[in-house]
Amino acid sequence: MKNILKNIEGDKAIWAIVTFMAILSFLPVYSASTNLVYGTNVGTPFYYLFKHVILLFLGFLIIYGVHKIPFRYFSGGSVIMLPLVILLLIFTLSQGTTIAGSNASRWIEIPFIGVGFQTSTLAILILMVYVSRYLARKKESQIKFKESVVQLWIPIAITLALILPANFSTTAIAFSMILMLCFIGGYPVKYLLGVVGFGVVFLGLFVLTAKALPGVFPNRVDTWISRVENFSNPSAEEGYQVEKAKIAIASGGLQGRGPGKSIQKNFLPQSSSDFIFAIIIEEYGLIGALVVILLYFILLFRIVIAAKKARSIFATLIIIGVGLPIIFQALINMAVAVNLFPVTGQTLPLISSGGTSIWMTCFAIGIILSVTAEKEITPDLANEDNPLTVLHEAIG
Repeated sequence: MKNILKNIEGDKAIWAIVTFMAILSFLPVYSASTNLVYGTNVGTPFYYLFKHVILLFLGFLIIYGVHKIPFRYFSGGSVIMLPLVILLLIFTLSQGTTIAGSNASRWIEIPFIGVGFQTSTLAILILMVYVSRYLARKKESQIKFKESVVQLWIPIAITLALILPANFSTTAIAFSMILMLCFIGGYPVKYLLGVVGFGVVFLGLFVLTAKALPGVFPNRVDTWISRVENFSNPSAEEGYQVEKAKIAIASGGLQGRGPGKSIQKNFLPQSSSDFIFAIIIEEYGLIGALVVILLYFILLFRIVIAAKKARSIFATLIIIGVGLPIIFQALINMAVAVNLFPVTGQTLPLISSGGTSIWMTCFAIGIILSVTAEKEITPDLANEDNPLTVLHEAIG
């Protein structure tokens, strides 16, 4: 253990934040796991806590291993991995494990250990690195739209189109993050507007096709539409999950009921994953909620600092590309819990239970730490080639 600690490199503040968030997750996951025990009649809360701890331990091993890899290797690795993850997505759609209550294939079972792997999370991580690579390589030359269609947008379109049938929210978040990364990376805005228009048209055609052929994409489009309608219509009957989450939040008050004393955890589906923020508020009150929010904003601050310190364009873009989606996903999860956003099924990174989400978040953190561990990184924040500096000057 001492040898491992001596060999830890990169931004120590990020290491500390991630470690603290992981430890913070133990009590909420243990408490909320009673719902899993009741729903599946399998195991005990301690069993699910132990499983969560093991998954986090493996996640930290991923962080340690990835942060030891020079970040420049991820550039070429994304080109090799992208075709492989596309094949994985195809396999998942055709042979994957379906989620409860629908025919949406999102997972493949990892042999021997019995853990489901959500291939879309890996695909999006690889995609963000791939986009960062493209933008960095084109920084010194004028981007031609026709050329970028083949090299950039077709791989993006294929990947997102394979994720869309089973998970609209993940596709929408990934598309938004890609657009943001392209904007920061200097991709022409007029071309981005065209891409957005194409995306809207494609989504509309997909919805019409799914409605016309319900046997091909059963339940999914109707689920999306009903979630949006219920959220946007004040007179609509509250969804069961939202209703229970509201009760949990209202019951928390300033200081909460206390650790393990949540009542709604026994009734709220996905209380240890998608709606764990509501359980945190019920047990730890507004104070607990503010602590969680503060941790994510500190992590965001350190990600931005790391991106500003990076001396190469690719280093800056890869930090932004893999780091900001973690924060954005956290904000979406918390917004859903307090009914500021329709139900999406997004977990709370590093706090919710779940294997794939933890591992891919740790992989992303490892990439960020790999960049911050490079000797090329200096505290020079005035680098004129840094996309964040260019963006700041353009705005200011």
